[in-house]
Amino acid sequence: MLEILYQDQALVVCVKPFRVLSTDEPGGMPDLIRQAIGQPQAKVRTVHRLDQVVGGLMVYGLTGHAASELSRQIREDQFQKEYQAVVHWRPQYDAGTYIDLLGRNEKTRKTYVAKVPGKGIQQAVLHYRLLDNRQGFSLVEIRLETGRTHQIRAQFSARGMPLAGDRKYSKYPDPPSWQIALWSSHLAFTHPETGEAMDFRLSPPATEPGTLFQNTL
Repeated sequence: MLEILYQDQALVVCVKPFRVLSTDEPGGMPDLIRQAIGQPQAKVRTVHRLDQVVGGLMVYGLTGHAASELSRQIREDQFQKEYQAVVHWRPQYDAGTYIDLLGRNEKTRKTYVAKVPGKGIQQAVLHYRLLDNRQGFSLVEIRLETGRTHQIRAQFSARGMPLAGDRKYSKYPDPPSWQIALWSSHLAFTHPETGEAMDFRLSPPATEPGTLFQNTL
């Protein structure tokens, strides 16, 4: 059963399971939301996305106005999104900013760090903070300034620190049972109808390799 943290006439905040599509396709999040709220004909509008393999907090608009206003907040950097990730090794500094040019290879469906500007190349910016480091893995908190496809995965992998459990961007032989160690842990935005400050936090599930950091979370 889909976990819903908040719902009203304008929007719903819920927990996206790992390996579920964010978009409105059979079995995708809007489909699961309609089932959970008991409204099979509801128009559930996607305003931001998580990679299919990633889990965590998401918000969906239930009206056109709410979806439009949430999208505007995202475009104008008034919508806060934070993530927790477990990466291989340790960042050089305990906190920092990664700024890269990212391209997209549609044949391999992978994002890559480009050396020079060009067609389809976009700047990507994220800020991170090291929370803990154990047994060759680091727990990091990440705040996105831009929202490029596979941004977190590509930027950390390019620095030799792929996410644990990432089959696409990591060459390390992580156990097949591991989910990708990337979790949408914090959303903050202004309610599109009431103007109320909305703030939601949720720790990732206690699964490997995140169990290394149970005392940190």
